[in-house]
Amino acid sequence: VQLQASGGGLVQPGGSLRLSCAASGSILGASVMTWYRQAPGKELELVAIMTTDGSANYRDSVKGRFTMSRDNAKNTIFLQMSSLKPEDSAVYYCNSVRYNTWGQGTLVTVSS
Repeated sequence: VQLQASGGGLVQPGGSLRLSCAASGSILGASVMTWYRQAPGKELELVAIMTTDGSANYRDSVKGRFTMSRDNAKNTIFLQMSSLKPEDSAVYYCNSVRYNTWGQGTLVTVSS
């Protein structure tokens, strides 16, 4: 199983981005999927997690601003990020817990 993340970029504070993570196979119904991020000089932190039934949970700092979703037909998960803040700047990684597979990371920079 391989994961391909995309969608990062430079956005102004208050803006939005949608990250995508495409899986090479039909794994979304069989694996818990996660989004992590790592800012420079900081530890990797869990941002969002989606169970096999599609329910999602979020770290407190992104609740109400980020939404994780999936498209089973396209084997893709998404992270819709809104009201972005400079402290959201990081490299974002998607992960399949069951297959212990990581995407390559996509950089999000929130700056004016």
